[in-house]
Order: sequence, then structure tokens, then C-alpha cells
Amino acid sequence: QVQLVDSGGGLVQPGGSLRLSCAASGSIFTIYTMGWYRQAPGKQRELVATITSGGSTNYANSVKGRFTISRDNDKNTIDLQMNSLKPEDTAVYYCNGDVMVTRWERRNYWGQGTQVTVSS
Repeated sequence: QVQLVDSGGGLVQPGGSLRLSCAASGSIFTIYTMGWYRQAPGKQRELVATITSGGSTNYANSVKGRFTISRDNDKNTIDLQMNSLKPEDTAVYYCNGDVMVTRWERRNYWGQGTQVTVSS
């Protein structure tokens, strides 16, 4: 089994910063793309940022220039540095990983989610 554990959420004022972390553990052969998604109340889950094992990144237009995703392949971890936070960034943030659990079997996993609230 594979687990993704995400952490680092909290309450922050507009303009502030937070750093989210996600650690993958368990039966892992290798991990391809990892990323962060978010879901605000009453809305669908949406992509925030992704990063491949080679370090290529992709960001939602709404977070470009404010958020930075990074990855440590040796530790199977990703981080999301969030700066200049806005109230519309308020959501539950979920880590996601595209995992080869064996040489032939590929599965997709989600973290449990961490709440980010941006409010004065």
C-alpha cells in the first residue's frame, strides 16, 4: 500500500505565506507526476500545480507567480510554497501522486487534504 500524507495548512491573513508538504510512503517502485489540487466549498476540485520526476512544472493561471512547487525524488516528497495569498485561495488542498507500485502496475493516490484559510 501507498500513503500520501499532506500537511502545513492553516489560517493566514491576505498577503501572507504558507508552505504545504506531502510525503509518499509504502510500496513504491517509482513516482511519476506529483501535484497539488484544491477544492473550495461548493466547487469542483481543481489543479493547482504539478511537477514531474524530471522537475518540469505546471501551474494554474490563478497561482502563477505566487506559488512554487518543488520536489525531492530521494525522499518522495513535494512542497508547495504559497506567497501573496488571497481569500480566493481558501480551500482544502490535496496532494496527488502517480505511482508505480511495481515495475508493471501504476496507481494514482490522494492525500487526506489540508485546510488553507486566507482571511483577515
